[in-house]
Amino acid sequence: MEIEELREKFLKLNFDEAEFHVDGDDIVGFARACGETASRYTDANDPDFQAPPTFPARFHGRRMLPRDIPLEGKIPLDAGKAVMPRKVIRAGTRLVGKSYLNEIYEKTGRSGRMIFLVSRMELFDEADDLACIVDSRMVVRERPRE
Repeated sequence: MEIEELREKFLKLNFDEAEFHVDGDDIVGFARACGETASRYTDANDPDFQAPPTFPARFHGRRMLPRDIPLEGKIPLDAGKAVMPRKVIRAGTRLVGKSYLNEIYEKTGRSGRMIFLVSRMELFDEADDLACIVDSRMVVRERPRE
């Protein structure tokens, strides 16, 4: 895989759109699973009840990568997530996630060449305001040459 070719063909190309409904029970469950104790995240009766800032990391579209990206039988491995909240997300909110590849880069280490693919999902609320950005970083390791 040539990095420049991948960038030219796939960078910034929207490849998925999905709708999500934010449920209060899901907020509470997520918050408790993360060890959160603040009532604004764990008590639906709190007047400031809202999703924890990392809550959108649980949303996934139908695809993690563009359908025709040439991975030649390789499986991308999860290399981490980054959540960048822009607005408070509350129970009952409908979000639309739009995904595209935001970064494609390579690194070379002791084990050989690694290609990193950063899939970005931008989540928009009912007013079409950007509520959150979630980056999912994937790594594809190439086999060392003999």
